[in-house]
Amino acid sequence: MKKKLAIIGCGGIGTYHLGHFLQYGDIIDLVGFCDLVKERAEGFAAKAGTGEVFTDYVEMLDTVKPDIVFVCIPPYCHGDVERNLIKRGIHFFVEKPVALDMALAKEIRDSIKENNIITGCGFQCRYSNLVEPNRAFVDANEIVYVECARMGGIPGTDWWADKKLSGGQIVEQTVHQFDIIRYMMGEPETVFTMNATGFVKNGPANYDTDDLTTTVVKFKSGVLASISTGCYVTGGNAFDSKVTFSTKDKRADLRILDKFEIFGEKPAAPDEKKEGGFVISNDGGVASASGDSIVYRQNGDAGLICDRTFIEGVIAGDGSKVRSPYEDAVKTLAFVLACNKSIETGLPVNVDDMLA
Repeated sequence: MKKKLAIIGCGGIGTYHLGHFLQYGDIIDLVGFCDLVKERAEGFAAKAGTGEVFTDYVEMLDTVKPDIVFVCIPPYCHGDVERNLIKRGIHFFVEKPVALDMALAKEIRDSIKENNIITGCGFQCRYSNLVEPNRAFVDANEIVYVECARMGGIPGTDWWADKKLSGGQIVEQTVHQFDIIRYMMGEPETVFTMNATGFVKNGPANYDTDDLTTTVVKFKSGVLASISTGCYVTGGNAFDSKVTFSTKDKRADLRILDKFEIFGEKPAAPDEKKEGGFVISNDGGVASASGDSIVYRQNGDAGLICDRTFIEGVIAGDGSKVRSPYEDAVKTLAFVLACNKSIETGLPVNVDDMLA
């Protein structure tokens, strides 16, 4: 049976999800689009060829009565939207970060649990076909150290440059790296973050965030990590952004949603088929069959799988296959907000204290 789906927020990330929904005609009917800028919602309805347009999300919920809502709003707008969805018993998918305040996130988390709402969060990297070989590498080897860097520029969205509205680059963008590292390595224990400013010379008029941050993480397993991120970059050659998982005698480099490369191992697996110098794995990944490394390539759109898994979970009344429900996303939020707190205090921060 099809479910009625509506979208709150018809900007860039909403467009990303709409592209997926247009391929799900077998399981959903698009019934409503809401945005404060009416023309954006009208544009979504035109692309979908169906659905009503609103500028007031409460009016939309009361009018079209959706079964599922995708919440695609800026970080500083969370709170009342989720409360209204929970009150109506509507299952929802929310874009990251789920909030900028731990008290709010924990309130919503607890209310979701009390009301048996199925939720999902926009950590589509967890659905990449690179996750399986990454997980296999971590499980088969003793990881000692994780190094991560994500360097880029300043997005064009007007609210992003103001840390009070976006949470800063750690919280709004590099949260994907923090999340996938946590997904692989388990729960963090302590973070210590330092920031740098003064390198962005021609930022937006409202620019008020960190140019660069470096975080040292100690995981409960004892593994150490360093995670750096910056928005000072003006050219692609400035830095090689990736995540490295290091063991005593080998390493693996993850370029999120691009490739996963293992150094120090030889491709084996007798059930794999060689084609033109490559090994086609049973999980859909593609690995080089010779040379100094094994390379798995991203196959398809992980977000397409992410969105459909959530919707199918709602249809089945079972959210167990959702890899990042709201409750888990709150743990990643605690991870990144602990970094901001460390910047503010100049002290190490215990991540569990953020969740208490």
